[in-house]
Amino acid sequence: SNRSARSTNSSPLSGRESNIATARYDTMKAVLVRHLSPDLSGVELAEIERPQGDILIRVRAASLNYPDLLMTQGKYQFKPDVPFVSGLEMAGEVVEAPKASGLKPGDKVRGGAKTGAFAEYASLPPASLRTIPAGLDFASAAAMGAAYQTAYVALVEIGGLRAGQTVLVHGASGGVGLAACDLARAMGAQVIAATHRADKLEQLHTIAKPHAAICNTGRFREDVAEITDGRLCDLVYDPIGGDVFDESTRCVTFGGKLLVIGFVSGRIPEIAVNIPLIKGFSVVGVRAGEYGRRFPDRGARIADAIDRLAQEGRIVPHIDRRLPLTSWREAFETMQRAEIIGKLVLEP
Repeated sequence: SNRSARSTNSSPLSGRESNIATARYDTMKAVLVRHLSPDLSGVELAEIERPQGDILIRVRAASLNYPDLLMTQGKYQFKPDVPFVSGLEMAGEVVEAPKASGLKPGDKVRGGAKTGAFAEYASLPPASLRTIPAGLDFASAAAMGAAYQTAYVALVEIGGLRAGQTVLVHGASGGVGLAACDLARAMGAQVIAATHRADKLEQLHTIAKPHAAICNTGRFREDVAEITDGRLCDLVYDPIGGDVFDESTRCVTFGGKLLVIGFVSGRIPEIAVNIPLIKGFSVVGVRAGEYGRRFPDRGARIADAIDRLAQEGRIVPHIDRRLPLTSWREAFETMQRAEIIGKLVLEP
């Protein structure tokens, strides 16, 4: 992605060299982070060079994730050098590909890296791309990747989710949380969807189709205990942190797992180790992307499983809205205000 962020103000050439340069270094529009800022002031829609190398893809849809916002502020664990093109994941059509890649122009693919998706074109290695499952349009394919990979690694690979178990999903109205609700339900679990927005509960019931939905502000353990007849939860999926994590330690059943996904609340919580010892539960960190990189065979198996569930219609990403690439600021600010349920997609 950094290759695509180079300045287009190169020295002018003449004659045949000029034509070659023009053909090779076509430009594109991209959401470029020029410098880190708390208010998106360092981000702009810029005209930059198209990326070179690997497989060139014309981006048809790119899905916004919370780490995309954090990276513009320098608050995410991965901190790319500026300038960089924002965007974790996208879907589109192959424009150029070497024969050895197994892909050809016109193939519909989805994939991504840590940056580079919010642009008219992206360049990725074959290992970072997958053919779009039948029945998914570009927007749904772009929305499928990071959210469902995180949910699958957390709930199935690390959590060992089984049919009939109870899962409490925090941040259920967000993309990562809603994917966890969708996947857990598809796996036969009882889902308790939790959000801090009381005004979203009715919509959450309709979209996530959980066994129950609660507001996770204050002392919500009593609500969980009532729903589960006092048994509490086998798995707690927590991308929020802060006070939600603190109260969640009271919601895990003996032998259960509290899955740490992230810290959207802004506060990284701490726990005295005697609490999981006495209550008999585990606190487990989940880094889904790193999991796939460390264990590529498992990562490929997970991606196959997600594609299969999508093809069978058992999981379907919910897209709250689609916006043109030119409305990138509206998209980021909407996510920052937590106004969406599910995913927000940019379409170049």
